[in-house]
Amino acid sequence: MDLLNVDKYWQLIQDKLINWLETGVQHIPNLIVAVVFIIFFSFFVGIVGKVLQRGLRRAFDSVQIADLITGILKTALIMVGIFICLDFVGLKGTVTSLLAGAGIIGLAIGFAFQDMTENLIAGIVMGIRKPFKTGDVIQAHDVFGTVKMINLRNTLVETFSGQIEIIPNKILFRNILTNFSILGIRKVEVPVSISYADDPQHATDVIVAAINQCDFVIKQDETAVFAESFGDSGINLLVWFWIDYPGEPGFMGARHEAITRIKKSLEAEDILIPFPIRTLDFGAKGGKELGAVLAEQTK
Repeated sequence: MDLLNVDKYWQLIQDKLINWLETGVQHIPNLIVAVVFIIFFSFFVGIVGKVLQRGLRRAFDSVQIADLITGILKTALIMVGIFICLDFVGLKGTVTSLLAGAGIIGLAIGFAFQDMTENLIAGIVMGIRKPFKTGDVIQAHDVFGTVKMINLRNTLVETFSGQIEIIPNKILFRNILTNFSILGIRKVEVPVSISYADDPQHATDVIVAAINQCDFVIKQDETAVFAESFGDSGINLLVWFWIDYPGEPGFMGARHEAITRIKKSLEAEDILIPFPIRTLDFGAKGGKELGAVLAEQTK
């Protein structure tokens, strides 16, 4: 019976093994080349990785971003080396399968961790563009403070009230961001009012002279006072001057000193800073003074 013909099946097995052995012997030179290539390629990737890491750490403020980019590039180089070795030993089909599988896995991970991936990509892009660095004063998405740390997924900002705000990088990437440290200067605006009986031009000269006496005021030729509007009790003025920022005495300190000097200088020139004045009319149609109303009631 054919089922009991052991010699036949054994011959088939032998033929298959011999075929595999012959194929393996034929690929020994390619296998040796692939092993040697992967050894030297590993040393090459290690050297390139160290050079990239040093350069990226100098280029980025975040060590985590630099190390992540270095790791990604090293992994990509290693995968290229593996695919080349597989091609040496005649496994082109395996290379194609691995690439297709990697694409599917990457797509699945991207959908599963969409929010995390978006923050990660935003962190990398901001690390390249550098809209701010550690120590800068920024304002974004209702957060105003000093950047303390830039991570891959979020940025830590210390507000001026002493709190740490953790902001996802995608928010900083999507929204308008103001960096107060890039130019190193900042304009301070102080609103002030004078009475209608005083001359706005004279008040302007007095205020500008008082503001420019402050040591922290820079660009003194640009210190200015503008008449903004007619108020209920007086003429509203807007005072502008420039300071170094960040720096001493700081925005709040500079504005406090400016308000103090403005008040003293206007008082010295007998210029009135008005307070709200309310005129009361009595009677159904108005026009009657309080004294007249009281006199009528006592009759």
